[in-house]
Amino acid sequence: MWQIDKNWTLFLDRDGVINQKLEDDYVKNFEEFVFMPSLLEALRALRPRFGLLVVVTNQQGISKGLMTENDLLRLHWQMQTALQEYEVRIDKIYHCPDLAASNSPYRKPEIGMALQAKSDFPKIDFEKSIMIGDSISDMEFGKKAGMKTIFLSKKKIESSFIDVQLQSWVEVVEFFDIQNLLPIP
Repeated sequence: MWQIDKNWTLFLDRDGVINQKLEDDYVKNFEEFVFMPSLLEALRALRPRFGLLVVVTNQQGISKGLMTENDLLRLHWQMQTALQEYEVRIDKIYHCPDLAASNSPYRKPEIGMALQAKSDFPKIDFEKSIMIGDSISDMEFGKKAGMKTIFLSKKKIESSFIDVQLQSWVEVVEFFDIQNLLPIP
């Protein structure tokens, strides 16, 4: 049982978790950005239960020249604005623009972005953190940092990096309700 309270941090991947992925492409602007089904309602229900909500996302489309850093920052600002309409606040978004082949310590599954978050928010306790992602690299990132992991995908995968597998944001909310969360103040 994970006794979630305001001392916990929720880490989220972006593509495939917050927004729908584009097949063989990158989400380069807000016109291409589509929230995952039930995400807005789910985050509105879950956000008050966590002390912090942090996004960690690999964005190698920048290094590939498909978008600029400013394009990504503009997209994230627009995403934040849309989330605020649902009373959802993301405390910080971290991204790694490096190519997969770069072996960057900031690119998931390495934990550079988690360490940046801990530096910015010293109260983060990785043992009281949950990583929700849709890839094994997200799960490995979470485990390397000492977090609990939730694999959010319709495909079933066996991996020691996964604590819980769920198929939708509706199931995520149901899972947390089953976990006997402490009451929301």
